[in-house]
Amino acid sequence: MATIGACGEWIVSTCDSKLISIHTKQDREPFVFDCSAAEKKPKDTESDNKSDDGGADETGHDVILAVAVSPTGRLAALTDDSKRLVLFRCDSPWQCISTRWVVRRCTSLVFSQAEDQLLVADKSGDVYSFSVEEPHRAGELKLGHLSMLLALTLSPDDRYVISADRDEKIRVSHLKSPHNIQAFCLAHREFVSSLLIPAAHREWLLSGSGDGNVILWQYESGRELQRWDMRKLREAPDGTKEGEEEEKRSAVSRITSSPDGLHVVVQCERAATVQILSLVKGTEDRLTPSHQLTLPHCPLDITFDPRGRLWVLLDSADTPFQVYTHTQDGWQRDAENAEVSRVTEALKPYWKALQPLAVAESRFEHLYKVNFDNMESYMEKKRLRLEQQKSHWGKKRTTGDGNETPGKKSTTGSGNHTPGKKRSKENKVK
Repeated sequence: MATIGACGEWIVSTCDSKLISIHTKQDREPFVFDCSAAEKKPKDTESDNKSDDGGADETGHDVILAVAVSPTGRLAALTDDSKRLVLFRCDSPWQCISTRWVVRRCTSLVFSQAEDQLLVADKSGDVYSFSVEEPHRAGELKLGHLSMLLALTLSPDDRYVISADRDEKIRVSHLKSPHNIQAFCLAHREFVSSLLIPAAHREWLLSGSGDGNVILWQYESGRELQRWDMRKLREAPDGTKEGEEEEKRSAVSRITSSPDGLHVVVQCERAATVQILSLVKGTEDRLTPSHQLTLPHCPLDITFDPRGRLWVLLDSADTPFQVYTHTQDGWQRDAENAEVSRVTEALKPYWKALQPLAVAESRFEHLYKVNFDNMESYMEKKRLRLEQQKSHWGKKRTTGDGNETPGKKSTTGSGNHTPGKKRSKENKVK
């Protein structure tokens, strides 16, 4: 999994088992953390040898699954498929603070606004809280869903924890008492893959899904405010709009907001474009689709840096990064940007490890609902069953020479009734 993020003056990228942090202003040696060479989990408990499903042994490949940066950019964290949870201090130089272990493989990380907690969502549907101030303390279970969690975020005042799962549900819970559910946001038709609270409106929530829709919510009440079908907004190469008849799935994989909250950028899988929604102020503020950036390759990830520039990580070894700046004329690419050149050159030695992963296949493909259309097979089985029944009764009704099988006694050709009780009485009368 390849990602990109901004951490103060550092651009942080992950590829395979490595986290690479590159300073954008100075020619410093990049900070590299390799999970495959990191601390191994001590096998001192019975559960260490069991898989996530409680079955046979399961060995991770040290591939990084999720990364998070704290609101001030002072801290960062990652988790991998070997169930590590690593906490960093992002000073000069970077420093690894602690390595802890999670119960299940994690899907999403988020720091609290106060930066005293790190919340972790895992594939079994649980959310754990890990202390930042006590970096070696074990995690505490906070809440749970009945299905895999895919996205997690916190309200800016640390009052609510918002979690989204594979079964299309978005739950808004009180952080201090997670059993107290404030609201549900229910409208998606597929798994919810991305959540974002934009900086300009702290009462809003944006959610992206495998159904290709982005929905704007008032999350405290669970009320839907706006909705966009990214497939309809996306322009095809010939300039036409892509319609609903397009069969290729394209899940919303990332939603990010500029530091001032005036722009929201949406990335979809398998699409060589990103869609920009801009905030329109009025009696009721609204988000409106304003621009579409056409890229030379499919983006792997997107992020804004503190200066409001959009960084795009591309599936290309030659030009892995592109940076866009918003001007009065729209969004312009910084073609001759020294910072981009510095980051690109620093990342190239690690790009070979990224290439096998940087493919246009969906990392959400296994999460889609599977519809079974068994009517055709049912009708075929019914036809065969009827034919077998006809053949069976046909054999019973005819013998081998074609003569009729003996059955009830037939009447003779004389037409007389078989003598019975009534006939006997009539004879007696006579």
